[in-house]
Amino acid sequence: MVTTWKPRIGAVGVSLAFVALGAAGTRTAVHAQSAASTGQVTFTKDVAPILQRACQNCHRPGSIAPMSLLTYEDARPWARSIKVKVTGREMPPWFIDKNIGIQKFKNDPSLSDAEIATIAKWVDNGAPMGNPADMPAPKQFADNDKWAMGTPDVIIKMPKPYKLAATGPDNFVDVMVDPGFKEDVYVTAIETKPIGEGFRVIHHATTQMVEDADADPTGIFFNEYAIGKEADIFPPNAGRLIKAGSKIIWNLHLHPNGEATDVQLEMGLKLAPKGMTPKYIEFTQHMGDMADLDLPGGQVTRTDGYFRLPKPALITAFQPHMHAVGGAMCVEALYPDVRADSARPGAARTQTLNCVSHFNFGWSTTYPYADDVAPLLPAGTVIHVTAWSDNSPANKFLETDPRNWIGSGQRTVDGMSFAWMSLFYLDEADFQQRVKERQAAAGSTTQNQ
Repeated sequence: MVTTWKPRIGAVGVSLAFVALGAAGTRTAVHAQSAASTGQVTFTKDVAPILQRACQNCHRPGSIAPMSLLTYEDARPWARSIKVKVTGREMPPWFIDKNIGIQKFKNDPSLSDAEIATIAKWVDNGAPMGNPADMPAPKQFADNDKWAMGTPDVIIKMPKPYKLAATGPDNFVDVMVDPGFKEDVYVTAIETKPIGEGFRVIHHATTQMVEDADADPTGIFFNEYAIGKEADIFPPNAGRLIKAGSKIIWNLHLHPNGEATDVQLEMGLKLAPKGMTPKYIEFTQHMGDMADLDLPGGQVTRTDGYFRLPKPALITAFQPHMHAVGGAMCVEALYPDVRADSARPGAARTQTLNCVSHFNFGWSTTYPYADDVAPLLPAGTVIHVTAWSDNSPANKFLETDPRNWIGSGQRTVDGMSFAWMSLFYLDEADFQQRVKERQAAAGSTTQNQ
């Protein structure tokens, strides 16, 4: 491995290195750098644009965050807490290590170093409001009953809420729904979300597509909801197939929070035009499953899992999945050695794709790669998943005594570790053509620098 990880030692242990990506993020970062260096930092001129870009989607009335940050009056009482959360890179919830691997993603809300410095200076200087005339126009949000992916073509809903008791152990509930498809359809985007307050008790909610209940009653993975995960929007000319007559099983993992809660979810689908068959079938795959975890008390334990790609593939997204004991995860590509005369053992080349060096159990964030940097991997590549489980007092998410042993299981207090990798396979000619295009684009970029 090319990286190491140590137990949590507090917020200051998180790296702050970052390169701002995207035009809007770059403009905000440049302005933040200017404000932080001049010492004239106010809410209306400097901080509000940052909060609009990266925070207000959740921090507004009726959304999942515990407080609103829409106005100065909303934000001022929380100034010190805001500084702690952003300097520790706990907020916005984006936990990719900024020093390792691919750094260009779709919908990246994370803050630049300059933006963090601006917020910190604003707080340190007494969190002044500034000139009201400098306040940007309020950001316009879709209503809470709208969809992040846009208006779906089809909405599938649990027929009635599941009533979760206020207290007790984790609940695991399966609900089968017939979406009523009479012919095969291809899906180009999927989004699952709770209705009402259910998000407060949902650890995750996965859906399985059952094509033939007699031959395969479990079905195949289709989509997942967890806090921090938005829509699955597939790349151009890619989709997922729903065969006529297929059923959907909702698998709910619920964690009581002290209040009786009605849990109900719905799934929105965007469909490919009738008669169109996408060239690529996109799917999401467990990789690096570690099914027999042995995690002694008071220790950080490393485990390794592997998955071999049988065909060339384009990886479109990465999501680490661990439970409360989770500490960190890295995903590495071990390229096949294709040289017949090579005496070097093992892979000819390795590439760390990404690391989440401080896993946060409260957020199941998915990291969708920008199209021009999405990992393009040859057949025979081995995906190596390295995970560190933190069964020590330093892990603030533990709900058990850190002196106790933890093994594998489905409960939040048990161990679990794998990577969700979204991808589609390519034929060899398509793969080679994409490699040439990437090389040409890289050469053009180098010449223009």
